[in-house]
Parts: sequence; C-alpha cells; structure tokens
Amino acid sequence: MSLDDFARHPLLFGPSPVHPLDRLSDHLGGARIWAKREDCNSGLAFGGNKTRKLEYLVPEALRQGADTLVTIGGVQSNHTRQVAAVAARLGMRAVLVQESWVDWPDPVNDRVGNILLSRMMGADVRLVDAGFGIGFKESWERALEDVRAAGGTPYAIPAGASDHPLGGLGFANWAAEVARQERELGVFFDTIVVCSVTGSTHAGMIAGFAGQDRPRRVIGIDASAKLDETRAQVERIARDTADRIGVGRQLRDEEITVLPGWAGDRYGVPVQSTLDAIRLSGSLEGMIIDPVYEGKSMAGLVDLVRTGEIPRDSTVLYAHLGGQPAINAYSGVLG
Repeated sequence: MSLDDFARHPLLFGPSPVHPLDRLSDHLGGARIWAKREDCNSGLAFGGNKTRKLEYLVPEALRQGADTLVTIGGVQSNHTRQVAAVAARLGMRAVLVQESWVDWPDPVNDRVGNILLSRMMGADVRLVDAGFGIGFKESWERALEDVRAAGGTPYAIPAGASDHPLGGLGFANWAAEVARQERELGVFFDTIVVCSVTGSTHAGMIAGFAGQDRPRRVIGIDASAKLDETRAQVERIARDTADRIGVGRQLRDEEITVLPGWAGDRYGVPVQSTLDAIRLSGSLEGMIIDPVYEGKSMAGLVDLVRTGEIPRDSTVLYAHLGGQPAINAYSGVLG
C-alpha cells in the first residue's frame, strides 16, 4: 500500500504555510531557519498538529458507526481540544478525559485555554487526578465503557492520536507536503526540528521522508522528560508507519533521533530555556509558541544552531505544532 490508499477526511485549509524566520536566523548567526505552521492549518478551534492526524482516523470512526470520540490528555491538552473541535464538525459527541499530567500551580489552570475551548464546543470534560504517561490509561478505558453502557458507540483515540495504527499517517502526508512546497519555493530543508512527546508526529515525518531518499535529518526534541519511553514509541510508530505506506526498506537507527536537554525534569513545566525561546520567537518574529511543546523544541533549535550542531550552511524547517491556547494557564511566568 501507499499513503494514497488510505482514506482521508479533509479537516485542513490545505497545505500549512511555510515561511522564513529571517530575523531569528540573523540573530543566531548560523543556519537559515523557516517555519511550517500547523497552528494555522485549520479553521477548527485554532488547529494544530493533531487535526492533521485526525484526518486519517475520522474515516474509520465513521465506517464503524461511532457517535462519540473518546480521548485523553492533560488538563491543558491541545489534542483533546482538537478532538472536541472535530467532533463538533462531524456532529458527534466528545468525551475528554483530562488528567492532571502537569503539576502546575496556576489557580485557573482547569478553567482557561484549551479546556475552556473544549467546554465551549460542547465536549463532556472529565477531570481525573492521575499523573503523566503516554501509554493507555485506566481512566480512558473507563470512559469508553461509560459510553457503551449508555448505549453509545465510542471511537477510541489514544493520547495525541499517537498509539493508534493510523496515528503516523498524518505526518507522513506532511512530509509529502513539504516536498511539494520545496519544489514550489526552490529550497531544500536538510534539517527538520520537531517536538516529541507521544511520538506519532515525529514518527510520521520519519516514515514519510524515508520514502523520499534525500539527505535529510529529522531531529526530535524531547519534551516528555521520559526520553526512553518517547524514543521507543517514536521508533515503533515510525517503523510501523513506514511498513504501512510502502517505504520498501527498513528504517536505519540514525533516522530516529530524539534529543534530551530541553525538557526539564517534568512534562509541561517550562524551564528558563523554554521561557527564553518563547520570548525570542515572539520579539524577533511575532511568532507565538507555547510552554509545553514549542517553547522546548525552539530552545533546542536555538542551541543546536548556536553551537554549530546544525551547521551554518543548513536550511532548517521548524515544525510549529500549535498549542498556543495553553499560554493562558501560564500567565504567572509569561506575563
């Protein structure tokens, strides 16, 4: 099979925009940096990377006759907000299990940002006291059973839409989209920088670019603070996705790179480099990034360019995955 053989339900405006970050590039004095903007990819509740993944899950949910999308994330999950938006678009219900993944003291953490938007879109939001983890959770399984017990037909979407047979397809398609945009722009991005947590965004890119056979690095920046778990999940999803879309070869170990150093000690808690990257991006480019994902991947990009780990003659594509609504819950450190 190839990627074109999989059903896709359009949820995006079209290809997400690509543009140069010239002032940031000049400031760092090294590689030339561009951004591809998943935060501008859709009209559904501010978009984001999960909306692209959900394009490939929705056809299966509809084929199964599902009437309720059931998923899980942290209190300020961008993923659950995007699932709520897709459910609203489809005329389905959404049950969102929102666990206390982040030990964050903001007193309005569970009433602003992503979770507020989910409630506005009519989702059934269930707050659960449970710590961060990228695997399957009991609270999610219980929510699925609740839907069945009430006579509904749930469709199960794991955290980040990642640990799902179709979870890597959206960003395999992203890789194909990048190749088309490169031809249109007359540029080649030899290095991709992306945040890694639940894994399928990064994994889908690896699988998609592997089929293009060009000398390109895809660098994942860990933001989970559970590096071994995240790398293992990225590798598993990347290899599975490559098989599904007919790459025709085994992925090489060096194609799967998840770098530590910018996550801090805990998922969802910004460290100084996160805050510095957020302010740098905002002050130089007017590009707003968040403290959970993009602030950490941008901090990684900044250091990799400054140290020359990403060479001066590189052309870098920064994957902006969205997530800005979460900044409302971090006003104490961003204000």
